[in-house]
Amino acid sequence: PSPAVMLSNSSGAYGVTIAEHIVMVTLMLLRHAPVYCAEQAAGRWGEVMPMRSIIGSTITVVGTGDIGTSFAQRAKAMGAKSICGVRRTIKPADPAFDRIVTLSDLDSVLPDTDILVMALPSTGETVGVLSRERIALLPQHAVVVNVGRGTAIDQEALAEALDAERIAGAALDVFVPEPLPQDHYLWTTKNLLITPHVAGNMSLGYTRDKDVDMFCEDLENFAAGRPLAHLVNRKLGY
Repeated sequence: PSPAVMLSNSSGAYGVTIAEHIVMVTLMLLRHAPVYCAEQAAGRWGEVMPMRSIIGSTITVVGTGDIGTSFAQRAKAMGAKSICGVRRTIKPADPAFDRIVTLSDLDSVLPDTDILVMALPSTGETVGVLSRERIALLPQHAVVVNVGRGTAIDQEALAEALDAERIAGAALDVFVPEPLPQDHYLWTTKNLLITPHVAGNMSLGYTRDKDVDMFCEDLENFAAGRPLAHLVNRKLGY
């Protein structure tokens, strides 16, 4: 499209709903909810299993925009020990983050990560960020949550790590491709929680209202000749 065409988005509308989703699936993994749901479906009384908590956890959030920050705020309130934000550049961030590093330093924080949250947009820089080599750096008890884009993760390598129990679990809301074909290997991957791209989308009334408010705000800005509040930077891709 012509550079003269301005493109705005609704970045900032999805922090609440996606952060709540991350909290939900993280607790489901830490507290074995998928196992208990399977036991219920089979009509069995499940066994008591050792559970883990967000309290005392070391969390790495890759992507410190509205979504990553909204989750970090909630995780900090729930007692996370340390939250590291990973982003393109070093600059001030929300106080919920104990520290900020760049993507080039991701390898150094993965070995100490209990909970890894991926909340990245899809750009040339973010494709394949969680590579096979980086998955191998995670400790065996780590859980991975991806709510950004499926392209950010080497899905095959993640599935292999889960099946071999080299990491403890994962929750994916985004995939390549979408929807997943019926015969896709991820359906049968061990310790994997799958949701059909519902963390954000338009599934929550709060989000829909926020979307409309943001659109109307920039429509008024455009009509008045003011700068758009939610203008997309085409060079960055968001």
